[in-house]
Amino acid sequence: MITNEQFNKELELIIENAIREDVGDGDHSSLACIPADAMGKAKLLVKDEGILAGVDFAKMVFHYVDPEMQVEVLINDGTPVKYGDIAFYVTGKSQSILKAERVVLNSMQRMSAIATKTKFFVNLIEGTKAKVLDTRKTTPGIRAIEKWAVKIGGGENHRFALYDMIMLKDNHIDFAGGITQAITQTKQYLKDNNKDLKIIVEARNLTEIEEILTNDGVYQILIDNFNYDDTKTAVAMINGKCFAESSGNINEKTIRNYAECGVDFISSGALTHSVYNMDLSLKAVL
Repeated sequence: MITNEQFNKELELIIENAIREDVGDGDHSSLACIPADAMGKAKLLVKDEGILAGVDFAKMVFHYVDPEMQVEVLINDGTPVKYGDIAFYVTGKSQSILKAERVVLNSMQRMSAIATKTKFFVNLIEGTKAKVLDTRKTTPGIRAIEKWAVKIGGGENHRFALYDMIMLKDNHIDFAGGITQAITQTKQYLKDNNKDLKIIVEARNLTEIEEILTNDGVYQILIDNFNYDDTKTAVAMINGKCFAESSGNINEKTIRNYAECGVDFISSGALTHSVYNMDLSLKAVL
């Protein structure tokens, strides 16, 4: 999996690029009418309900823009919030607050939406052994904060990218000439390149489950687009030899049923690609 060092580097790149994109050669609106030495204070106002996420990331953004800005946190990441709550106060140069404002809001609104949906899914399968996983179906360029939001909401991160885990999906299997060929070639590749990566293999039917199980070294089987009965059968076939993961059109109406089939994990792209941003505002405190 991705290391903390790699993850932190991704966060730094997101902030750097977001500020570059938003500020360019200067926030001329602020530069035009606010003195450079003017000090100000603002509050993060919640105008919605859900799970708050992105407070710690916002602190990173403020510090990047101006290390002298101070943030007083009232509500931490992962906390349920309601309309009218104040998440934090930020104090510093007025120009600096305004320069960071949009990046902070865009990030927190998106992260809070993802955390809220993740928590909703996690609650739906409470009492089962299944855990909710995200996918790579993220917004290009901001994957790190979207996956961070999933963790804040109580879910778990799947592989971060193509480089930190092997996932042999249908196209890999077909191009390689079959399941056993794909697994065999993958294990040889890992050995030849001295890499220690977990191997996940996707199955399209019970016959493929059976073939996957004849191969050693598989960490997890992706039971993709199976109905409930076949999922139960697949879990019984796997019988703890490796982890079992359900995926494919998982939503709030189906996730409980799949969890009750006995799978270890349920992955859903909807956690990151189908959410509505939480309504948040940064308001000056006069």
